[in-house]
Amino acid sequence: MFLLPLCEKNGIPYVSSHLTQKPAPLSGKKVFFETLGCQMNKSDSELMLGLLNQQGFELAESERDADLLVINTCQIRGSAEDKAYSYLGRWKKLKRSRPGLKIAMTGCVSQQTKDGVFNRAPYVDIVIGTQNIHQLPDLVNQAFAGEHNLLAVDRQKERNTFDYVSDITPRRESDILAWVSIIEGCDYFCTYCVVPYTRGRQISREPESILREVNELASMGFKEVTLLGQTVDAYGKDFKDREVKNKDYGLAELLYELNEIPQLERIRFMTSHPLDLSDKIIDAVASLPKVMEYIHIPMQSGDNTILERMRRGYTREEYFALVDKLYERIPGVSISGDFIVGFPGETEEQFQRSLEAIERAQMVLVNVAAYSPRKQTPAGIWEERGEGVIPDDVKQDRLQRLNAEVKRIAESKNTQLLGQTVEVLVEGKSKRNENRLTGRTRNNKVVNFDSPFSEDELLGRCVNVKVLETTAWSLLGEHVDNSP
Repeated sequence: MFLLPLCEKNGIPYVSSHLTQKPAPLSGKKVFFETLGCQMNKSDSELMLGLLNQQGFELAESERDADLLVINTCQIRGSAEDKAYSYLGRWKKLKRSRPGLKIAMTGCVSQQTKDGVFNRAPYVDIVIGTQNIHQLPDLVNQAFAGEHNLLAVDRQKERNTFDYVSDITPRRESDILAWVSIIEGCDYFCTYCVVPYTRGRQISREPESILREVNELASMGFKEVTLLGQTVDAYGKDFKDREVKNKDYGLAELLYELNEIPQLERIRFMTSHPLDLSDKIIDAVASLPKVMEYIHIPMQSGDNTILERMRRGYTREEYFALVDKLYERIPGVSISGDFIVGFPGETEEQFQRSLEAIERAQMVLVNVAAYSPRKQTPAGIWEERGEGVIPDDVKQDRLQRLNAEVKRIAESKNTQLLGQTVEVLVEGKSKRNENRLTGRTRNNKVVNFDSPFSEDELLGRCVNVKVLETTAWSLLGEHVDNSP
């Protein structure tokens, strides 16, 4: 399914159904996308695929069917960057056998490395930064005209408006669920993180633009939107320094307005920062029926000394107080988070506090990563100097132990749902069993279930499912409604 193009009115991007598609000079060619990293990257890939669709490109089912290969990269960890170059190495072999094949790298690695990509992978045709994706069609046309090593990476600069690409028909991965970017960048400069350097400082999208897009999505049959941002609950903080109508408008106000959109069933948001998750936002989640009871709120470490060295801005006690408030004020809420093990200088005792924190916060899902140094960050510089370096085998041991604790808690919490009936938004067929359907509960648990009704009858509907079996990461059940 395609979104209608975005255009501008008084400098504000909005969705319009009155635009015509641009000519398609590369009609019949196929593009294959490989997207690494976060949901923001997935959203960007949908935008870029929409741009290329306007140029006549079709989506290829595999790398071998494509005329253009695009990798949208992540640089949050060294392993993600290495994975990107691993893909490029494989694509190099394809290009040798098919000289007309073109390769483009986009995303955070491109933003940071710039023309250095060509030094490491000279066979790449195009390198595009995070804020230059609107230039993709022109660069692709140049590449197919015979030009090579094309670069479009703007250095991060201060912005006074959300650089949302206008006049695009994003190619959505789902017909039911949609990503909607509402804030980009980050102002926190944690000592381990490259996001402020790759995505820039926080900049919020104007609410009128978001409301127009979500209204259009709902009218086209989308049932759930996820509001995206590196620090999504900081939405609107920068309005105080910009020329906008309502300088006190934030995520809570946006949620109240989105909740009134007819046909829209569910609203989620991620990723939250503990310092920005205000009482107003918590009250909105608790009171609005369309806002789901699920909050992803990274802790990163359970030890105060490590949190201070990470420059997170809160203590473990303050994080737990926030978690307790969420459990108290939002019935049925599920909390997930992120943790880093092996941060420079982390002792075994400090690691144990992270193990304890997962139990204390009762997190149902945790993204756990071994610390990976990023060159331009303070922590990366510490490692270059040999300060507090944790051996890789110690990192891997801690990673396995933390993951085991996460799995134990998830299994325990899911077991409590046996025999209960949960509300599930049907997203399609189960990936592991085509005879079953799949969807998620309000608090984001994956449910695979049997039903007498077909995918076509239930797709995009909220149904009741009785839980019969549980694992750490999913539920298995049966549809108990008498009709679709």
